[in-house]
Formats: sequence, C-alpha cells, structure tokens
Amino acid sequence: MKSIKPGRGPSMMGGFGSVFGIVFGIFWTVMAARMTHGLGLVGVVFPLFGVIFILIGVVNAVYHFKNATGKNRYSAFDITDENEEPDPLNARFGSPSAPQDAPSQTASSGFCPYCGAPVQGDFAFCRKCGRQLPKE
Repeated sequence: MKSIKPGRGPSMMGGFGSVFGIVFGIFWTVMAARMTHGLGLVGVVFPLFGVIFILIGVVNAVYHFKNATGKNRYSAFDITDENEEPDPLNARFGSPSAPQDAPSQTASSGFCPYCGAPVQGDFAFCRKCGRQLPKE
C-alpha cells in the first residue's frame, strides 16, 4: 500500500523551525518574568506562555528530527511503497486491511501499480522500477 510521507528536507526545516520556537519561548519567558515581576497572577500567567512555546517546540523538534534522520518516517507527504519503507504508525495501531501482495490496480490500467509510471499493456516488467507487473 502506498503511504504519503514527508520528505527529509521539509522535516529538517520543521526541526529548525521548532528550535526557533524554543528560542522564542525562552526569550518570551525571561522577558515576561522581568516585566511582570511583582504583579501577582499576571506575573505568573505571561511567563507560562513562553513555557508552553518551549514544550511545543521540544515535541515538534523531536518529531521532525526523527522524521528527517530516521529510517522509517511517519506518513504525511512523500509517496512510498510499504515494501520500500514501512509506516511506524501501522505497527503501533495496526495495518490497514488491504493485502500487501495484491496491488490495487493492474498493468492493464496503463500505469505500474508500484511506482505509478505509465506502461504498455504487453510489458512484463515496469521500465521505471523494474518490478514484475501483475497479470490480468
């Protein structure tokens, strides 16, 4: 089954964006604590926004850097085959009910069911990915 996964570049950019969010959260927390020192409840609430930015940034950074550097990425943007790169969410929550060996389309549809490249009806193998095309 095809999965849509984020590319490694966008995941790395998301990781750096998360680091920027962490730095912003630290800056916000320090500045809010200095400006609201001695104001009671306000002196506690405004710095908490920075702490929330830091926590969200850490979670996002871990997610994005794992997707950018890990062998198996979580699904979102890049089309891959289950045999090329399994989806870790399928292992955690159960795989979809579609059989892995049976492709959803045949070569007679004009496209390779594995990579999507156009093929002619009399070809036995895909010219792009080299896999044997299913018989009708």
